[in-house]
Amino acid sequence: MGVRIPSSARIKTLDRGPDSFRVGRGSFFIGLELITSNTLEITLDKYSSNQASVKIKLEEADYQPNVDAKLKEYARKATMNGFRPGKVPIQRIQKMYGTSVLVEEINSILSNSLNDYIKKQDFKVLGDPLPVVEDADKIDWKEQKEFEFEYKIGFLEKIDLKIDESLQVKEYVLELSEVEINDAVENLRQQYGTMTNPEVSQEDDFLYGDLKSTDGSYQKSFSLPLSKVEKDSRQQFVGLEKGAEVKFEPKKVLGEELEQVLDISEEEASKIEGEYIFSVQNINRTEKAELNQEFFDKVFGPDQIKSEEEFFEKTRELLTANYNKEARVYNEEQIKEAVVKQADLDLPEEFLKEWLARTNEGKISKEEIEAEYPVYAKQMIWTLISNQIAEENGLRGNHEEVVEKTKDMIRQQFASSGMGAQLEDSLGTFADNYLQGKEGQNYMQMFSAVQNEKVIKYIREKINLQEERISVEDFKKLLEN
Repeated sequence: MGVRIPSSARIKTLDRGPDSFRVGRGSFFIGLELITSNTLEITLDKYSSNQASVKIKLEEADYQPNVDAKLKEYARKATMNGFRPGKVPIQRIQKMYGTSVLVEEINSILSNSLNDYIKKQDFKVLGDPLPVVEDADKIDWKEQKEFEFEYKIGFLEKIDLKIDESLQVKEYVLELSEVEINDAVENLRQQYGTMTNPEVSQEDDFLYGDLKSTDGSYQKSFSLPLSKVEKDSRQQFVGLEKGAEVKFEPKKVLGEELEQVLDISEEEASKIEGEYIFSVQNINRTEKAELNQEFFDKVFGPDQIKSEEEFFEKTRELLTANYNKEARVYNEEQIKEAVVKQADLDLPEEFLKEWLARTNEGKISKEEIEAEYPVYAKQMIWTLISNQIAEENGLRGNHEEVVEKTKDMIRQQFASSGMGAQLEDSLGTFADNYLQGKEGQNYMQMFSAVQNEKVIKYIREKINLQEERISVEDFKKLLEN
């Protein structure tokens, strides 16, 4: 982002502060010094603590030599009826291409100059410079010789970080009770159980059948999991045989599960009112697997587990690891929040909202930007902080780390299928294909993930982490809040 300034130009930027005074309704600023042997002028006006305008003034000498050179090149290569190749009059070329060449050259000067200029500043520019469109619309490209362009920028002067033991953060470690272990084992027994079709329904069965409105205007076949039925209404579906009919109100009986169970849209669900009739065509039941060697082998692989005690202990181990993986993500977010809060950065909110609106080109509304801005701002602040910590402490990732991180991600994806070991020899190819996807976006995401891990590790070693053991139930409450 920025602007190239001739080496002969010496520019002193301007802040609104002690060097300004008010005259009537306007303001007059002293302290602006611009000495140049060329005519290109760039001035910076910081009109708030995090927003500014950059003005670039061009005179004919800044752009015309290049414009003339390009037009002569056009004339040298042009072929036109009535003229020999390379002999088209320059006046004709000027008339045909002069304005477009002028616009192209000025845009090039503006882009290069603005980028180079901003790179030389001490502050961090956020987003991209925004041209003041109103001024651009008034340009007379055919008659004007002097041009002035203005850009709005948002920035941060400095990020002051204090990553030490004065920063206190709770780190939660989950402790599982026998309830969670037993529930997990029961779920596994259900998952690896045998499907049967009993004659009479019980509480955990699935009833397959037809749902019809009493007036016959609506009919749908679906599978009704009785576990999704409101507890107060569940008994009317227990003890049913094939061919039985039940009259009930779907909205009352299924509640918030209505759309999911019937697999219908919100609009369709809103039209389902009053009583309906459900005709039972079939009853499906999963008979839980027995705690035997066959079951142990299915869950953990052949001969890995030899007894119920070993099975429960292995389940505890894996479940604890999974829960604490969730806790680790939560703990990292708490660390980020603490660091962000301590940094207390003041983002240019007005500028960033305008920048988001322009860069998305009308794809999102002002209301959506307002609603999503807090999350966006929080992420931007963390990215700025993370980048500064990484830069100051040499924590940037490298290509080998990015590839290994990608391989680990793929291993985890295939682990649940039991194919992880078989695919180990192909992981390099899978990783390369993934990192080349989405025009480099995948690579940058994995690079950011590597850097984020390093930064979090660095912060953890510096701050005061206070370990607190917590039950699964209490941890779930934390997540809900």
